[in-house]
Amino acid sequence: MDRIARVIVNRSHRILAATALITLVSLLMFFRMDFNGDVGSFVLEGNETGETFAALQEKYEASDPINVLVSLPEGQSFRSQDGLAVLVQLRDDLGAVEGVAAVASVVPDENPLTGEPITAVMIRSAPPQAIGQLLDQSPVTTLLLSEDERHTLLMVAPEGDTIAVARRVDDVTVAAGVELTFSGNPVVFASVIDLLSIFLLLIPPVVIFLLIGTFFATIGDRRLSVLAMVPAALGAIWTFGIIFGLGNEIDIVTVIVPIFVIVMGSADGLHFVTHFQEEAENSDPVDRVRSALSHVGVPMILTTISTAAGFLSLIATGVHPIQQLGLFTALGITFAGIISFFSLPALLSRLEIEAKQDQALLGPAVTRGLKALVRTRTPAVIITIGLLAFAAITLPKLDVNPDQLFFFKDDDPVRVAFQKTEELFGGATPLIGEFVYDPAQGATQLDRLDTVSAEFESLPGVREVFSVADVATSMPPAQVDAVLAGQVTLPMGKMVSEDGLRFMLLPSGFTTEDLRSWLDFVDETPEIRTLTGMPIVWDEIARLVLRAQVVSLAVAFVMVVVMLALAYRGLRETLVALVPVALTVMVMLGFVAVSGIQLNLLTAVLSGIVIGVGIDYSIHFIAAIDYARKGGDGYILRAIDRAGRPIVANALGIALALSALWLSPLKIHPQISMVMWVAMLTAAVTALVVTPAMLPRSGVNSD
Repeated sequence: MDRIARVIVNRSHRILAATALITLVSLLMFFRMDFNGDVGSFVLEGNETGETFAALQEKYEASDPINVLVSLPEGQSFRSQDGLAVLVQLRDDLGAVEGVAAVASVVPDENPLTGEPITAVMIRSAPPQAIGQLLDQSPVTTLLLSEDERHTLLMVAPEGDTIAVARRVDDVTVAAGVELTFSGNPVVFASVIDLLSIFLLLIPPVVIFLLIGTFFATIGDRRLSVLAMVPAALGAIWTFGIIFGLGNEIDIVTVIVPIFVIVMGSADGLHFVTHFQEEAENSDPVDRVRSALSHVGVPMILTTISTAAGFLSLIATGVHPIQQLGLFTALGITFAGIISFFSLPALLSRLEIEAKQDQALLGPAVTRGLKALVRTRTPAVIITIGLLAFAAITLPKLDVNPDQLFFFKDDDPVRVAFQKTEELFGGATPLIGEFVYDPAQGATQLDRLDTVSAEFESLPGVREVFSVADVATSMPPAQVDAVLAGQVTLPMGKMVSEDGLRFMLLPSGFTTEDLRSWLDFVDETPEIRTLTGMPIVWDEIARLVLRAQVVSLAVAFVMVVVMLALAYRGLRETLVALVPVALTVMVMLGFVAVSGIQLNLLTAVLSGIVIGVGIDYSIHFIAAIDYARKGGDGYILRAIDRAGRPIVANALGIALALSALWLSPLKIHPQISMVMWVAMLTAAVTALVVTPAMLPRSGVNSD
């Protein structure tokens, strides 16, 4: 390390200049920052079910509707003139909003017999009996009107920027006492963009503040505590510079990339600064850098590789957003490792550093406690048996969370709106499908399709199946032919193509088993070409999440084993390093199960990440043991003096820093914080207590 130390110190100004230049270019890329609130876009990519859904939407020029649930006060009904007039006026107001292509309602835009527009004024002047006839003759009444006739659903079809349309629709006013509830994917996407903005403004600064505070408790020097964070902070900036430079957008998954980079990438900076501080009495900057790199240089390289490998394992999952999370975070951690190895020593070599370890809160008490625990194997045996018992009890309860709104808190307005719409109409997001249709045979096929719809509606969890076949029974033959020819567009949008008829399936309190029975019915019915929609896509995502858990875990484990085997060139050291991380993963997954969090799009990949991060503690501790072994017996105790504080501080730093996620408006982020608290503390304790129990007792025979 002597030659590397001399190059770093003697060319420190060039290294720092290059670091500053790259940082400046990265910051300039921030002007290209953009957000993607379309949760559906990244779950549709990279899987066949999602691509089928996207293709069907494109074929019928259909977009996800904005559902507007209209509720009258208690005792009122849409079968009254006043109630229906309010609805028609709202329908017209929504239709006038910029970007709204159509509004589907129980009341059509025009009288099907006369072609005269139906307005609120007309409704108020019509005979009372005509109101009932209008609702009874509408083919979508059972679809869009609740049983008590106090609630109705307007389906707003947006075009262009659907998120902007969702925000404009939300500004429409309505008569006093009438309640509007908005749901549907465009509403979700608009809410997500607002939440992402809040997250990026609030969470990263809090994370950095908590990390610096934890580092100060270990180092006892405010300036060094801040400098230890520099590599991770710059790594996050460089990563976002690449993300924005490549034209990528920030979405609900990639928004957590800088948090992972800052938290996971801070370890190397902390280890280097801690060891550099211990050489404060040495006035030769080259010798101080050389000494610090001799202690932690190789472990820094190995931990950077292992942590990056844990994130890179996510590429093998086949789930596009998870792949992006893994790639960009691995890139950021690599950047942080490079800065820790070159730029941070170059900077520290030009500063006057004083030894202030006596001011550190996590000082002698931590090392004394660890030494007491490792003097006998009993604590390690008790800890290991306890962790294995916990895993054995909880792991069988592990399951996949199928909730497509898993990222929203229980009291979030979006979730509440979806729940209310589902209670009244079966689902805020209907499924869509396609009947096989031959234009040459015309309307003669509709009777058979109407029968198939009835059979479909008899399945559990199906409230109604709506298509042109339903409309045909209430329209003159000439109008039916015009609809089938594409000359007349229905309120539900384009329902006819050159070889198919689009249908909508409104569910009602369905289960996963119900959904699978629908798909079986589709496979067995030649008149149905396909059935798709977000509930089916999320069911497929649930299976992909489970596969992602298995794949990321296996790939991360194999990558770490190969790396350790090449680094140590010995089976014993490799196995000793793997035992703590294996215990950590089992405990983490057991906690995910018993806490009720379960596996979802993000928690399913944490095991691979934990392997990459948790192995760092074993690597640093074993490196310290190997370095101390040259001094004879008691080398484990001397290794604790060297590596104990930084390992404990890093584990606490990661856990405390991720506590900032509790401030996030998204439900998934506090869950990640809880999981990582359990994982990091388990990883640190097992590395520092269980590892010595697997080594000869000569390591603890003396001080």
